[in-house]
Amino acid sequence: FGIASDENFVITTTNRKEITEDNFSELVQDGVTLYLLQSVDQMLLLATKERIDFLPHYDTLVKSGMYEYYASEGQNPLPFALAELIDNSLSATSRNTGIRSIQIKLLFDESQGKPAVAVIDNGSGMSSKQLNNWAVYRLSKFTRQGDFESDHSGYVRPLPVPRSLNSDISYFGVGGKQAVFFVGQSARMISKPAASQDVHELVLSKEDF
Repeated sequence: FGIASDENFVITTTNRKEITEDNFSELVQDGVTLYLLQSVDQMLLLATKERIDFLPHYDTLVKSGMYEYYASEGQNPLPFALAELIDNSLSATSRNTGIRSIQIKLLFDESQGKPAVAVIDNGSGMSSKQLNNWAVYRLSKFTRQGDFESDHSGYVRPLPVPRSLNSDISYFGVGGKQAVFFVGQSARMISKPAASQDVHELVLSKEDF
């Protein structure tokens, strides 16, 4: 690695957790991506890539194309899909101390690429591990355990507020991945955790699958 004998360095996960003798067996698994840095908070000179591998749940095949979450008889399923995408932003901004901003943009300018739905917020942001977990099919925010670092850490089901959006939509089982692929053919999530300088980007596409 070209490290001088008198030079200090650290090895971290993409979540910026330093690898030590105590946590080595917990954090270092087959296929994990690691950073070799001069310090934990060192700026990255180049963009890095991390491949996400997981065994799909059988429902991916059995229920593919059924959109069972949106199968309300006689109702347009599109609002259910959009509500799921907005739910991520509702949860991310629920602990904001300042202004809570959520924007929904419909993009139709094909000179900038294919038409798209963009949901933008100023919430807490997600780490690489949290984005990884979001990508895993059927990994409910209420059942994440073990290695899975919840993207709703410390989640407390909110008190019911009549006629209000309170980030409890996902409690009823509506899936973010199905919402994305009901609306379009690919998803790009770009997120910067509030306490980190790193920007993480996750891309899922039907073409890649």
